[in-house]
Amino acid sequence: MQPRLKTKYEEQVLPELKKEIGRDNAHSLPKLTKIVISMGLGEASRDSKLIDQAQDMLSIIAGQKAARRKATKSISQFRLREGTEVGVMVTLRGARMYEFLDRLVALALPRVRDFRGLNPKGFDGAGNFNMGLNEQYVFPEVDPDRFPNQQGMNIVMVTTAKDDDEGRILMRKLGLPLRKPGDTGGRRR
Repeated sequence: MQPRLKTKYEEQVLPELKKEIGRDNAHSLPKLTKIVISMGLGEASRDSKLIDQAQDMLSIIAGQKAARRKATKSISQFRLREGTEVGVMVTLRGARMYEFLDRLVALALPRVRDFRGLNPKGFDGAGNFNMGLNEQYVFPEVDPDRFPNQQGMNIVMVTTAKDDDEGRILMRKLGLPLRKPGDTGGRRR
């Protein structure tokens, strides 16, 4: 069975992108290629039980097993040795990617406290979108009793967009609630 968001992309978003961007070739239009979710564990990386918990939690959230990441360099100021496990990450493609994005937009983001939209400055110049979540409890499948440690995560949505404007159009069409440019989201500058 095809994910709901992939069906929406093929039936609604692609025709709208053709009109808005002005290209007829469907292969030249921006599309989502992968979503990378990562958790840097910082101080928790010294405790292997916390790394196991983070790996289990990210596996539950993503729907596939998370990989452990090791430090590539030693940094003495952080008391970090090369080869020490410092985080977990998972790369989603295909159906799992669309399922995760659908759950993120429909279930997780509305549960974020004081949520006023995602920062539109999260694009990297090549049309890819980066965002962070401060806590994992916004996902309904995470049990707070099983995972008592609050842990944030970074989510990167990689697209085939040529620039940030195309990426922004694609993300808005897929349902990501981006704030309007100039809106600080309730924070003062």
